[in-house]
Amino acid sequence: MAVAVPKLRVRATSQIIIPARLASTRLPHKLLLRETGKSLIQHTYEAARRATRPAGVCVATDHAEIFDEVRSFGGEVQLTSPEAPSGTDRVAEVARRMADVDIIVNVQGDEPEIAGSSIDMAIRLLEENPTAVMSTLATPIRCRRQLKDPACVKVVFDQQGRALYFSRSVIPCPRHWDNALLDCNPPLFYQHVGLYAYRRDFLLHLASMPPSSLEQIEKLEQLRVLEAGYPILVGVVDEPTFGIDTSDDYRAFVEKNSGTSASFEP
Repeated sequence: MAVAVPKLRVRATSQIIIPARLASTRLPHKLLLRETGKSLIQHTYEAARRATRPAGVCVATDHAEIFDEVRSFGGEVQLTSPEAPSGTDRVAEVARRMADVDIIVNVQGDEPEIAGSSIDMAIRLLEENPTAVMSTLATPIRCRRQLKDPACVKVVFDQQGRALYFSRSVIPCPRHWDNALLDCNPPLFYQHVGLYAYRRDFLLHLASMPPSSLEQIEKLEQLRVLEAGYPILVGVVDEPTFGIDTSDDYRAFVEKNSGTSASFEP
């Protein structure tokens, strides 16, 4: 009599793709700035490599200068179309070439302090929830100035950790303000951390979907997913990561990292 052999659970193959555009509005050519002894894109690449679950890291860029920079420090890089309308489209273009990958992680090129554990959490959410197609992260907001800042994207989610909405406005919006609301445990307010993990097939589908009405109003691409009826899982991390958007952001980063000029070893 044949004995049924239980199937072993195989971890999904995951890959980090870093979309890297040369043009930037508030801080021109920021990914090539190197006052620490390393370019900003190299800092981000090396930070992403600290994650333990992905099989690899690849930069997706539309410009030869970034391509050459990544090659110079031993990183993996692929050229993408300069016509790509967003970073997600750039990531999807490279993902189409990776048929053997199950999960794609989108790490922004201007996130040099992204934690490897955060990347691993986003991947683990999809590994542990086989029917989920997308995940992201959030961190508590404890400062009212940050809560009111439209540049700080907020997220609310249900008891199963599924996003209900993302907004530049205060959500939830208290009818009567009390500073004690910022100290509640569990927290009431969460900042969205702009890191995404996708099932590869869903990412390719997302790139083919037209922008949604809420997405266009808030200028938040993740709302396209919610409007189309797909859930987004949200993991909570203790510490936020801050992207480099302005010269002040970069100056603060340089002050913390002026001694990090060791060569990269792939």
